[in-house]
Amino acid sequence: MLAIIGGTGFYSLDNVEREQEVDTPFGKPSAPLVFARIEGSEVVFLPRHGPGHRLLPHEINYCANIYALKQAGARQLVAVSACGSLREELAMGHFVIPDQYFDHTRGRRRLSFFADGIAAHISTAEVADPALTAGLGKAAQAAGATVHERATFACVEGPRLGSRAESLFLRDAVRADIVGMTCVPEAFLAREAQLCYATLAIVTDYDCWHNDPNRHVSVSQVFATYGESLATARRIVSALIADGLPEIDPKKRCALTDAVITRPEQLNPSQAKIMEVLQA
Repeated sequence: MLAIIGGTGFYSLDNVEREQEVDTPFGKPSAPLVFARIEGSEVVFLPRHGPGHRLLPHEINYCANIYALKQAGARQLVAVSACGSLREELAMGHFVIPDQYFDHTRGRRRLSFFADGIAAHISTAEVADPALTAGLGKAAQAAGATVHERATFACVEGPRLGSRAESLFLRDAVRADIVGMTCVPEAFLAREAQLCYATLAIVTDYDCWHNDPNRHVSVSQVFATYGESLATARRIVSALIADGLPEIDPKKRCALTDAVITRPEQLNPSQAKIMEVLQA
């Protein structure tokens, strides 16, 4: 089953069949899970910022969100997110499907499922699922969107917008292509949960690296551009499903193989249940 995480302005789906209140060992997710039909297929949906956009990026319970979606039966996940462009050619209203993520957050977010008696170290050399990102790219073209692939997403802490020095650092030193506040630790947690993950990022602004201050990011600009692009984002997701979700490569769902150090017999029942869900 495909899971969809909705970012800023993407708070609901059509053709809803049911909603489900859930709890997890990591607390409650951002909102009840919503099960709906898109192109005849069941999907599970979660608005990242909660109903009415009440949660700032650092307040989101990413562990609960990913765990709840995996526990509900999701095996592939498309996360829609607003982003700022660090490259002239990635213009406002364009879509970007990154394959790399750079963590520039500040440690206020829980970054891993593994702690408190469970030790593991997963590889994150390849976080985004190649088949799912390729499928998204094809769907974006079918939906008539301008799309860029093979990009690096730099995630910052927020909630403030970045300084010009930070924007230039991410563009020139990190060589990131886009910047946002929400795909970390989400992408890495999806990897730990052995979910096939991809980000569909909507370019809403040029951050603040431009010499022209009139082109610097503002909240009003973000919402305006993102709102105009949401209909296209929904068409892209529909096209992805209509074309048939990419076949899951079992080798891409084995992040925990040889990554878990703690032996099963050392786990208590609660820890064993967590591992059962993550390894499913």
